[in-house]
Amino acid sequence: MYHSTDPRTALGPAAAASAASSPVSYPADYIVFGQCPPAQQDGSGRHWYARGQNFVVGYSDCDGSVTFRRTAQPDEWMLLLPGKDLGARVTSAGQTTEIPGRTLTVIPPGDSEITLAGSGQAVRVFSRNAADLCAQAVNAGSYLEDHLNVAPLAAWPTAADGPRVRVYSLDVAPQEGRFGRIFRCSTLMVNVIYPQDGPRDETRLSPHSHADFEQGSLVLEGSYIHHIRWPWTTNRRTWRADDHQACGSPSLTVIPPPAVHTSQAMGSGVNQLVDIFSPPRSDFSRQPGWVLNAGEYPMPGE
Repeated sequence: MYHSTDPRTALGPAAAASAASSPVSYPADYIVFGQCPPAQQDGSGRHWYARGQNFVVGYSDCDGSVTFRRTAQPDEWMLLLPGKDLGARVTSAGQTTEIPGRTLTVIPPGDSEITLAGSGQAVRVFSRNAADLCAQAVNAGSYLEDHLNVAPLAAWPTAADGPRVRVYSLDVAPQEGRFGRIFRCSTLMVNVIYPQDGPRDETRLSPHSHADFEQGSLVLEGSYIHHIRWPWTTNRRTWRADDHQACGSPSLTVIPPPAVHTSQAMGSGVNQLVDIFSPPRSDFSRQPGWVLNAGEYPMPGE
């Protein structure tokens, strides 16, 4: 039910939920980072973790220098530096790469080290295979058992030229017919949506649903109302009332399938939203030009 001006109208009707879907209705998770105790707080800033079923997000408010290490990381992960005043040094496979702000970087599996330096926000995104980070999530209790409506994580093909650090600039001009700035790797897809200046026109919302995957909506600036409606089933006991949850920044909302949802920017200034999926979305990937690094990562079956 996308508005006619939304590029996602090109996707066609949303796929219906599978007949095998569970009748269980799972709630959304709303994590406002500043209202939760951080996993780490020191002279470098504050650092939190929050998760969906197939992904986990490390969010950092940095002011100084901090180093994070991964040992025997089983798959690729992503580092998002949305502002210009925070950079990073990444060491992987014996090579060191200097990464400026306003970038998204894919970091290969195995051992790696990143040092963040400067002031601003940093977002690290991993698949659920980073079990140690999932355990540190503010909302780890929501996933003591898998949600039956979410399809299991199945990795996509790795890059054709092998694993390496891949740095992508966010300074990509909008293009008519393309939705946001989308990047993918073998297990993740991140859409750095263009900022919304001021509140979103409430007559041009785009409620839609996903059949079997969660959406992580990360608010980096401004504020949003996440409107979520759960479909009725034959079991009245599973029904949920609509949510119209206001979330400021920084915050992560995990939206469950097959709920109908749309996010409405509400702040008077800049509103910035980043959407996170695991594994990558096939429908976005099939749209020509939407995934900015699609030439490096084949789709399943290619």
